[in-house]
Amino acid sequence: MALKVLSALDTARTQYYHFKATIVAGMGLFSDAYSLFCIPPITNMLGRIYYPHPHHSSQHHLPTNISLAMIAASLLGAAAGQLVFGCLGDRMGRRGVYGLSLLIMVAGSLACGFSACTTRGCVLGSLAVFRFALGVGIGGDYPLSATIMSEFANRNTRGAFIAGVFSMQGFGILASSMVTVVVCKIFAVGSRAGGGLSDQHTPAGADVAWRVILMLGAVPAALTYYWRMLMPETARYTALVENNVLQAARDMEKILDLPLSQIQEDKPLDDDDELPHFALLSTRFLRRHGVELFSCAATWFLLDVAFYSSNLFQSQIYQQYLTLDDSTDVYEEAIKVAGLQALIAISATIPGYYFTVFFIDRVGRRKIQLMGFTLMGFLYLGLGIPYFFWRKPKHAGFIILYGLTFFFANFGPNTTTFIVPAELFPARLRSTCHGISGATGKIGAVVGAVGIQRAWGSSGEYNEGDPDSKLKPMRAALVVLGAVCFLGTVVTYAFTPETMRRSLEENEKERETESDVPAVAL
Repeated sequence: MALKVLSALDTARTQYYHFKATIVAGMGLFSDAYSLFCIPPITNMLGRIYYPHPHHSSQHHLPTNISLAMIAASLLGAAAGQLVFGCLGDRMGRRGVYGLSLLIMVAGSLACGFSACTTRGCVLGSLAVFRFALGVGIGGDYPLSATIMSEFANRNTRGAFIAGVFSMQGFGILASSMVTVVVCKIFAVGSRAGGGLSDQHTPAGADVAWRVILMLGAVPAALTYYWRMLMPETARYTALVENNVLQAARDMEKILDLPLSQIQEDKPLDDDDELPHFALLSTRFLRRHGVELFSCAATWFLLDVAFYSSNLFQSQIYQQYLTLDDSTDVYEEAIKVAGLQALIAISATIPGYYFTVFFIDRVGRRKIQLMGFTLMGFLYLGLGIPYFFWRKPKHAGFIILYGLTFFFANFGPNTTTFIVPAELFPARLRSTCHGISGATGKIGAVVGAVGIQRAWGSSGEYNEGDPDSKLKPMRAALVVLGAVCFLGTVVTYAFTPETMRRSLEENEKERETESDVPAVAL
């Protein structure tokens, strides 16, 4: 039988609570993006402060290994958080651990600002540790936010609301750039008014500025905590996992604005009428959902190889568009990097998210993911194959194509890989499977980040007999990213099902019917 309360959720009109839930859940993603993507300008600041060049202030930079450690720490922490909180979300309830991920984010952001030591190694080492802790909170928010929104939304607009939650990332990226600009301008004015100087172009206050930028990431997460604690448990978890249909109806009575009599069951839930229960590592799960879990994890892995490579190393990509010389101080350089990052966010990243919000329930998840991967592949090839042509004259075409990779990532697999795992799996394993998919993606992000940074590092090896030797590694990296995206197209086409306009239980019922036919073991 179909439970009345779940049927009512699937057919409910769009109302105020859906938008409120989108904002409350989305602010976690806002904080996630702020904390992850404020790193490009901060990396440059850390290089100037802790690794000053003896003669050229414009050539301060963090050693490759240190830069990779800063980035990998938060990404690995996010992978751990997705696995742990994904599992906890199914065992303890979505709401039960929803606030905890925010508290870890708040504590991690504040701790990053207090990486206070007397030596360079201690500062950067403690920062890496705190970035890992911050990543755990960031990762934990992914499966919980996606699962909660999918279980609250109706079937016809579910994709748009989950995409709306995820779109808050775009505003988080924009906010990180704007905060960086404002903080740096304030500190720049202070340094000109009499602040001390550690050298001619690196004011002593710069060591405080980057800490302030990181610590401000705690503000939106802290403000959201109260509202998250007011959210009820989702009806699907209460009814299907806790087997308390009456409580589910009571929780949804106010949200749906319907009398309890219309959504309360006439008799207790009969296990024989409901979805079967099976463990994650069981043969039954692998037969019904093994291919789908592979599809979700593999496409997220491939997407994050490309997406995080491009995002986390924007400061290097922007170098030819920044006018930097020995007269450029630390604040001016950070402002220029953050300004270009904000430009990309406004012109490409945020519009890409909202194209998905508009089309996701009209076109479908699978088609948008196929389109996004394919166009990203062509764009990366368009950047990489003629790379020598783009880079030498500071060609505007390069930055346009580069921006389009973000547009079609967000109007494509960056959003759909977040949505699909929240719709495919049974209620008892939904959060866990989303966490596994997301954690696999973050491993892909580490692979991409290490690869692209190594390419930039080797770009510094100049061969006098080959004037283009500095450009060849990055050209190869962009071509490889194009191939990765095309592989994402293949995996999507072969394995990713469509979930548009179907209830979450219908998706499970279909797999149950299909699995009645004996299947070849995976």
